[in-house]
Amino acid sequence: MKRILLILVLFSTTIALSQEKKTFEKEVIKISKRIEIITKQQKDSLKEKVIDIDKRLEKGEITAETSTGLKKEVAAYHARRIEALVSEQERLLQLLVQDKTNGKIASSDEGELGEDDNVFTIGNTTFRFDFDAKDGKDGEDGADGYDNRRAERDHKVIRNRKTTSQFVFVMGVNNVLNSNNLNSLNDSEYKFWQSHFYELGWTWKTRLSNKPSQLYVKYGMSFLWNNLRLKGNRIHVKNGEFTEIETFSNDLSESRLRHVQMNFPVHLEWDLSKNRVYSDGDVSDRTNRSVRLGVGGFLGFKLGTRQYLEYKDTDRVDVEEVQFDNFNMNTINYGVSAYLGYRSTSFYVKYDLNSLFKNTETRNISLGVRLDLD
Repeated sequence: MKRILLILVLFSTTIALSQEKKTFEKEVIKISKRIEIITKQQKDSLKEKVIDIDKRLEKGEITAETSTGLKKEVAAYHARRIEALVSEQERLLQLLVQDKTNGKIASSDEGELGEDDNVFTIGNTTFRFDFDAKDGKDGEDGADGYDNRRAERDHKVIRNRKTTSQFVFVMGVNNVLNSNNLNSLNDSEYKFWQSHFYELGWTWKTRLSNKPSQLYVKYGMSFLWNNLRLKGNRIHVKNGEFTEIETFSNDLSESRLRHVQMNFPVHLEWDLSKNRVYSDGDVSDRTNRSVRLGVGGFLGFKLGTRQYLEYKDTDRVDVEEVQFDNFNMNTINYGVSAYLGYRSTSFYVKYDLNSLFKNTETRNISLGVRLDLD
C-alpha cells in the first residue's frame, strides 16, 4: 500500500511540475500572435475567393458587373470577421491588464512564447481558441456556415464514438482454494480479511455494433499487488521444487507473501444505461449510468515476489526481514473474472485457473470493490 501511495504522489508531482507558469508578458505575446493569425487567415481567404471569382469571369459564368459585386461582398464579409475576432482579443487584453493591476498574474522578464499559443489564462479561467477553420466559398454560407457545419459534424462524431476509456482501481481481500473446492476456505492457512490486494490500471470500452447498443468489449492493462498473510507463527519455505509452510522459530508479528503482477484483462460488458435521444432524432449510447455486468478473464505475468517477516530475535530485538525469491510461483498467470455494479462502482471477483505455486492445486481467489472512472 505504501508503494501505491508513493506512485500516486510521484504521478501527481510530475503533473504539477510540468505545468508552465503563466506570466503577463507571455499572455500579451500570445494575444498579439493570435491577432496576426486572424488577420493573415482572413486576408488569405479573401485572396482565394477573389481569384475564384476572376476564374468564373474568364469562363463566362458571370458578368463583369456581378464579379465586381461579389468582390465587394466578400471583402466586406472578411472585414467584419477581422473586426469581430480582433475585438474579442482586445477584450481579453483588457481583462489581462485588469488582472495585472489587481496582482492576479505575475510578471516576467522573459518573453518566450509557450508551445500552446491558443491557450489564454485570466485569473482562474482558461480560454482556448481555434483559428484554423477555413471560410466558405462564394455561393455558400460563408465562414459562419462552415463553422456551424463543422461543429455539427464534430458533435455527431462525439455522439457516435464507439470507444471510451476509464481509469480502474480495485481493492479487496483474497485467499486460496485447494483443488477448486470452495469449502477449503474454511480451513485456509491464510488470514482472509488481512490478505489484501490492490489493482490499478487503464481500460478501453468498445461498442460491439455500429449503432447504439448495450453490449461492449472492455480490455486494458493493470498492475496487481497481491498479499497473502499466514495464520499462526508460520512462514513460506522453498524446498527444492516445492514451497512448504513451516513454523517459525521466533514470535512473528508479520508474515506476508506478496507478488506484483501485470495483467491484461478482457471482459464482455452489458451496460443497461439508457440511450440518449437528441432533438434531431439522433440516438447515442451512454455508459456507466446504470447497472453493469462484466464477464471475462485475464492473462498476466509476475514481476516479482517477496516475503516480509517481522519478529523479535532471541535478544528481543525487533527484526524486519525481506526475502527475495519466486517461492516456486508460476510466472504466467491466467484466470476468469467478473463484476456487477451500478454506475462507476461494482463488486469484483477474480479466480486463477492455474495454480499459485508449482506442483500444487492451490489457486488464488479475490473479492473486492472496483471503480471504473471516466
